[in-house]
Amino acid sequence: MFGLGWPEILALVVIGLLVFGPEKLPQAAQQAGRTLRQLRQMANNAKADLESNLGPEFKNFDPADLNPKTFVRKHLLDDVENDWNASSTAESVPAVTAAAPPGGELGFGEIPPYDTEAT
Repeated sequence: MFGLGWPEILALVVIGLLVFGPEKLPQAAQQAGRTLRQLRQMANNAKADLESNLGPEFKNFDPADLNPKTFVRKHLLDDVENDWNASSTAESVPAVTAAAPPGGELGFGEIPPYDTEAT
């Protein structure tokens, strides 16, 4: 629940008792719950209005995708990570060949040596 553990919840209850007193604490908790419910309802209504006004192209639109970190990861880095993972599988790694000739040049079709410990 919001990243709070039992010690933090207990501290909030004690602070609530000290600030509101035992007779007004239930009323304050009820009002806080009502306010939180109204905020959730407003957010859900805004999201529904946004989805209905954007049209069918944005049927799967998620406002969290507008976060810059999520946007970059989704649109830029996913393709790079997928390409990297596809190229780094064991099937795509060429077999280690003999060392290059003393001149350092490879012939046509020769694969350069590949050191698995270097990457």
